Amino acid sequence: MRTPFILSVLFDNGSPLSNPNKIRLTMPPDASEHEQAPRLAAAADWLVNHRQLLFVIGILLVVAAILPASRLKLDESIESFYAPDDPYLLDYLDSKEAFGGDEFVFVAYHDPELLEPEGLKRVQTFADQLSVVPGIRSESTQCLATMLAPPDANLAVRLFLRFPRTHENLLNFSRRILIGDDNETTGIVLRLLPQSESPIPRRETFARIRELADAHDPPAFVTGEAVMTHDMFRYVEQDGALLGIATSGLLILIILLLFRSLRWMVLPLLLVHASLLWTKALLVLSGTKLSMVSSILTSLITIIGIATVMHVTVRFRELRNSMDRFAAFRQAFIDLAPATFWSCVTTAVGFGALLSSGITPVRSFGMMVALGTMLILVAGGLLLPGGVLIGQLDADPHNPPAEKRLLGMLSKISHGVQYRSTLLLTLLTAISLLAAVGMSRLRVETDFSKNFRANSPIIKSIHFFEDRLGGVGNWEINFSAPIEQADSDQQAEGEGLDFDFLARVTSIAESLRDLKMSDGTGPTKAVGLSDGVDFIPGLAARSLEQKRSVMKLMQPEFEESLYNAEQGRMRIMLRAREQQPAETKLALIQKAEEVARAEFPDAKATGLYVLLSHLIESLLSDQLVAFGLAAAGILVMMTIAFRSIWIGLVMLVPNTFPILIVIGGMGWLGVPVNIGTAMIASVSMGLTVDSSIHYLIGYRRARAAGLDHYSAIHQTHAGVGRALVFASIALVLGFTVLSLSHFIPLIYFGVLVSIAMLGGLLGDLVLLPLLLYWVPVPLPETTAPSPE
Repeated sequence: MRTPFILSVLFDNGSPLSNPNKIRLTMPPDASEHEQAPRLAAAADWLVNHRQLLFVIGILLVVAAILPASRLKLDESIESFYAPDDPYLLDYLDSKEAFGGDEFVFVAYHDPELLEPEGLKRVQTFADQLSVVPGIRSESTQCLATMLAPPDANLAVRLFLRFPRTHENLLNFSRRILIGDDNETTGIVLRLLPQSESPIPRRETFARIRELADAHDPPAFVTGEAVMTHDMFRYVEQDGALLGIATSGLLILIILLLFRSLRWMVLPLLLVHASLLWTKALLVLSGTKLSMVSSILTSLITIIGIATVMHVTVRFRELRNSMDRFAAFRQAFIDLAPATFWSCVTTAVGFGALLSSGITPVRSFGMMVALGTMLILVAGGLLLPGGVLIGQLDADPHNPPAEKRLLGMLSKISHGVQYRSTLLLTLLTAISLLAAVGMSRLRVETDFSKNFRANSPIIKSIHFFEDRLGGVGNWEINFSAPIEQADSDQQAEGEGLDFDFLARVTSIAESLRDLKMSDGTGPTKAVGLSDGVDFIPGLAARSLEQKRSVMKLMQPEFEESLYNAEQGRMRIMLRAREQQPAETKLALIQKAEEVARAEFPDAKATGLYVLLSHLIESLLSDQLVAFGLAAAGILVMMTIAFRSIWIGLVMLVPNTFPILIVIGGMGWLGVPVNIGTAMIASVSMGLTVDSSIHYLIGYRRARAAGLDHYSAIHQTHAGVGRALVFASIALVLGFTVLSLSHFIPLIYFGVLVSIAMLGGLLGDLVLLPLLLYWVPVPLPETTAPSPE
C-alpha cells in the first residue's frame, strides 16, 4: 500500500484553529459530518501547532535508530528457509547429527595428461593447496591421486593397489566423482567445517578457494550446494544495498522532474529512510534477522513511501491554488486521511497474507514490509508537518511537465468508459477468462540453478560438472542399521554389521544405480558402505572386520561418512543432475525412497538437494493460499470501511484483474513459479488496492457534491486520476530496478509486479468506473469548505 494515514494527515494542509472550515467528509458512510469533521480538523490543527516539536522528536528517533539498525544481519543458513518443526528440515538435521553434515565444495578441471604421473602429481599439489584453506576439513579432502595411492597405506595395501585390476576398479569406483568418463576431467572434493568451528566466515573460505581455482592452470570450476546457497545470499545481499540506492535515486529523480522542488524531493527521502531505520532497529531489538527475500526491504519501503507522497503532493498542489499552506495542509488531511488509513490497513492485509506461506523467508518478508508500512505512517506524523510547513524556501511543488496532455488522456479514458462500456466490459471479461485458463498451466521451478544468471560463475561451474562429472546434486537415502558398541570386544555374538546386512545394502545400491525415470533420468552415482567392503578382495582380507580395517587404511573417513555405529544409521549417497525439470527431480526422489523402503521400511531421502526441491515445491500452493487470504482480508476491510459488502466486492474486481493477468500470463508463457513469483499475488493486491481506495473516495466526494455518475467519473479522473498515474509511474519504475538483480527470482518479482501495477491502474481507471455504475455507493454528508 502506498498511503498511510498519518502520512496523509501530515500532508493535509488546513487552516488554523482560528478559522475552522467545513469540509467534505470522506470517512465511512455511517460517520456523520458532526462526528468526523471536528476530529479530522482537530488532528490536523494539532499537527500544525506541534510541527516543530514533532519534527525534532522524529529526527532524534532517527538518530537513535542508526546504531541498532546497522547491526541487522542476513541469516545465510539453509535452515532459515524452514519452520523449526518442518519434517524435511528435521530429517536433514538428523542426518547432519548422525554423519557430520555434507557441506562439500567441488573443484574440477580438465587435464589431458590426468592419468600420467605428472598429471596425478598436479592433482595432489592442487588438492594440498585447497586443503589448507581455513574452513576446510583438510583430512577429509578427496582427490584422484590419494585415491589411487593413499599416503597412509601400509606396504601390503600399496602392493595390492599396484595390481592393474585393482587400479581399474579404483578408477571405476571414483568415476563421476573424482574422474570423469573421459579420463581427462578430475574433481577434488573439499569438506567444510561447521560454521561454528570455522576460523573465518564461510564467504572468505569460498573466496579463497575461488582465488586458487582462478589461478590454476587451466582455471578450475567451483560448485556444490553450499556454494550455490552462499552465492544466492551473496547476490541478494549485494542487490539489497545496490537496488536500495538505485531505487531511491531513480524515484527521487522522477519526483524532481515531475514537481521540480527540492523540498518535495527531500521530504519523501527523509520519510522513507526514517521508516527504514526504525524498521531495522525494531528487527534487531526483537532478535530478527533479514532473510533472503526480505533483503529487498529497503527497495520496497522506498517504493511504497515515495508512491504515498505522490498522492499528497498532487492534492497539496491543487489546494495551494486557492489556499495558503496552513489551510491547504488542513484540507488535504481531511481529504486524504480516510484513504490513507484504509490503504495502510489493506497494505498490512496484503503483505500479512504471506504469513500463510510454508517458507520462512516469505513469511518474514510479509511481516517486515507490513511493519515498515506502518512506520511510514508514524514517520509521516512526526516529520511531514514540519517538513511541509517550516520555512518558505521552495515550499510548493510545481506543475509536472506534460500535465495537460495527461489530463487530455484521462479525459479520453473517462469518455470511453461512458460511451464504450459494453465493449470494454466484454473485452476485459474475455481477457480474465483467458488468464484463468492460463493459471491451470502454471508449473513450479525446482532447478535451483535457474535462480542465477546464465553467465554467472556458479552456472558455468554447474554446466562443467554436469557435462563431465555427472552432476552436482548430492543427497542420500538413510535407514536403520545394526548398532555397534564403541569397544568391539564387548559386542555380543550376532550383533553388529555382518555380510548378510551388507548384501541387502548392495542390493539397494544396485537398484538405485539402475533406477531410471520415463525420460531416462536417474542417479548418476550411488555409493554405499558395501561398495567399499566388496572392493577389498578375499586375498587381502577374509573377515568383515579385516576388510573394514583395510578400507580404513585406504580411505580413513569412508566408513564413518556412511555408517554411524552408535546411533545405528546407515546411508547410501547419491548424486544427480541439478539441472532437471521440477517434475523429474521430485519424482526421482520419491522413486528412490520407494526402492529403498522395499528393503528398509524406515528409509528416507534427505540432503540439500532434497531440501531445496521440497522448498520450491510448496511455492505454487503458497501463492494460491496467500492470494485467497489477501482477497478475503481486503474484502472484509473494504466492507467495514464503506459499510457495504457490495462495495467490498466491487473493490476486489479491479485488483484481482491484474493479478489474474500476470499469473495467467505466467502459465501461458511458461514462466515458472519460483520464490520471487510466489509472492506476486498477495503483494500486488496489497499495492494496487490503495489506488482503488483513493479513486472510490474521490468519486464519493464528487457524487456528494451533486454530480451524476459520469460527471463524477470525469472529475475523479482529472483529480485523483493524476495522482494515480504519478504514483503508478513511481511504483513501476521502482520495481523495474529489480531487473538489475543477479538473483533471477528478484528479477521476475520486479518485472511482474510492475506489470501488475499497470494492470491495476487500468482496472482503477476503466474497470472500477464501469462497475460503480451498477452498484449503489453510500455517500457521506458533505459541505464545501467555507472561504477564508
